[in-house]
Amino acid sequence: MIEAVNLCKEFQRNVRNGKKMKRESFLAVDHVSLRAGEGEIIGILGPNGAGKTTLLRMLGMLMTPTQGQVLIRNEEGKEIRDITKKKAAIGYLSGNTKLYPRFSIREYLRFLGEIYGLEQAQIEERTREIFRVLDMEGFGDNRIEKLSTGQTQRASIARCLMADPKLYILDEPTLGLDILSADSIIRFMRQQKEQGKTVLYSTHYLEEAEILCDRIYMICGGRIVAEGTPRSLVSRTGTENLRGAFHAIYEAAEGGRAE
Repeated sequence: MIEAVNLCKEFQRNVRNGKKMKRESFLAVDHVSLRAGEGEIIGILGPNGAGKTTLLRMLGMLMTPTQGQVLIRNEEGKEIRDITKKKAAIGYLSGNTKLYPRFSIREYLRFLGEIYGLEQAQIEERTREIFRVLDMEGFGDNRIEKLSTGQTQRASIARCLMADPKLYILDEPTLGLDILSADSIIRFMRQQKEQGKTVLYSTHYLEEAEILCDRIYMICGGRIVAEGTPRSLVSRTGTENLRGAFHAIYEAAEGGRAE
């Protein structure tokens, strides 16, 4: 469904050289290639500053790569070349997602449906389905500015669902949520997988990734340092769980960089 080929993203930063500051280039994402197929949940794991969000923003068409390309294919395996159609195939969620605070969730979804050109009956049917999937019936008519953190996160995912995308790119969707809200979003990701959708997401919750992901890419210093199923990564490192594998892989990666 989506494939990244040799993606790089270069930025500039200030570094101190003696008493002076100078500008230097660095690669936040360094020649990354990956793929995610239909009906897969793919995890992107890494410490803060590893390049996860930059990578996801390039995959979501929100940031232009310095080098490389992102390929998105339809159900027949043909590449989607039109940029508008590529963006329409993606539902992107990040911690910076902004919603209109004075709308209720229902009003906001109606507004989005009209933008997408849906008929009123389609909007109402789609809204009912989204409320059911995300367990939002109890607060769907509340104004967004009055929602809790978990409810706001579900409203953000509802925004993605309204266009019925084929691919979801979720940047730490359960970060800071209570157990019930996080479970609702995990359940949503599993439901999308069952429908043949592709879910690509980052998380710091390793226990969550271990039970949820079909495959995992671990990124360190902008590079992919390991890829595989949770079980294969645990087996490869001789550890007991994904948390242990994570530490083993990153210690080896950091040791290699130091050399």
